[in-house]
Amino acid sequence: MYIGRFLVVGPDVGAYRVSSRSFPNRQIVEREDALTVGPTPDAPETDNPYVAYNCLQIVETPTGETAVFGNGSQVDPIAEKLESGYPARDALATSLLALDYEKDDYNTPRIAATIGGDGEALIGIVRRDALLVETVEEPTLVATYEHDEPTAFEFDATDAESAASEAYTLEFEHAVCAAGVSRSGEGFETAIENGE
Repeated sequence: MYIGRFLVVGPDVGAYRVSSRSFPNRQIVEREDALTVGPTPDAPETDNPYVAYNCLQIVETPTGETAVFGNGSQVDPIAEKLESGYPARDALATSLLALDYEKDDYNTPRIAATIGGDGEALIGIVRRDALLVETVEEPTLVATYEHDEPTAFEFDATDAESAASEAYTLEFEHAVCAAGVSRSGEGFETAIENGE
C-alpha cells in the first residue's frame, strides 16, 4: 500500500519517512541545526517547491529541548514558534493552518509532530477538509494518503537509530529515506536512514 510520506511518534521516540513515486532521488542530510530532505547528486533538476525542506529540528524552548519534525516547510515556522515560547499545540496548529495543505495535484496534507522536553508529544495534520492536532500517549501514525488521521500504530523503536530503520523498512511502498529522533537524557538524538 502506498501511503506517501508519514510520521510515527510515541511519547519518547519518533520517525519521519519520505515515500515517493514521483521524486525517489532524495536523501536526508545533517546540517548545523536540522535534518534536511534534498535531491541526491544524480537527481534530475526540478522546480517543485515540495522536494527539499528541513524535516527535523531540535530547538530550545522554555520547557527544555523539543524535537519537531514533518513533511515540509512547516517544520521551520513550528520550530520558530516553539523557540519563542508558543505551547507545542499552538505552534503546530497555527503553522499548519497558515501554510495549509500542499497545493499540488493531490492536495497533499501537511503533517508534523513534536516531542517536548516536558514529556508531551503531539501529532498534527492539515488536509483539505480538516486540521487535527492530538496529544500522543502511545505510538501514533499519520500519513499524507490513506492514513490521514492520527491512528495508534505498533512501533517498537526505542532510540533514534532503530526509529529511522524501522520506519524505513515498514511495508508501505516506495521508501526513499527516513529520520529518527528519541529523547536521550535531557536532550535528543537523531539518526538518518538513506537506504544505502
